[in-house]
Amino acid sequence: MAFDAHLEALKRKHMAVSNAVEEAQRAPGIDDLKVATMKKEKLRLKEEIVRLTA
Repeated sequence: MAFDAHLEALKRKHMAVSNAVEEAQRAPGIDDLKVATMKKEKLRLKEEIVRLTA
């Protein structure tokens, strides 16, 4: 059960970061470094999700 909860938490965090990236990209005067950092975090989360479900 703890595994399922951990996986769901990762998926929720991935979705939150994804939404934050989209919102940041629409904002005027966005800091490209901040967006790049968020994208790296999003990718890291996605890779962790894939690793756990493979």
